[in-house]
This record gives sequence, C-alpha cells and structure tokens, in this order.
Amino acid sequence: MSLNTHLSELERKHEALEREIQDAITHLSTDDLRIVELKRRKLHLKDEISRLRTTSTRVMH
Repeated sequence: MSLNTHLSELERKHEALEREIQDAITHLSTDDLRIVELKRRKLHLKDEISRLRTTSTRVMH
C-alpha cells in the first residue's frame, strides 16, 4: 500500500468517526463513555495522519 493510499484510508476513517461522534451526540441514549472512546480513536487517527505527513515531507526534501 502506498503512503498516499494509506493516508487516504486514514482520512476516510477519521471522517467516518466524526460522523459517528455527531450521531452519538444527537442520540441522548448514547453512553458518554462511548463518545469519549470515539473521540480518542479520532484523535489517534489524526495524530497518525500528522505523523505520516511529517515523515513523508521529511523524506521528500
């Protein structure tokens, strides 16, 4: 899998988590711990995306 493909997949998952978080927030029956876990996963993906972009930029220069 190329780096660009991997980044695209991570970005897709990040966006999907954002939609899932918004859905969970609008449903009052969603457990707060579930929302916290979704946000934690989203942040982890964001950090991974940033790390890969930084690494790829460093390699290209």
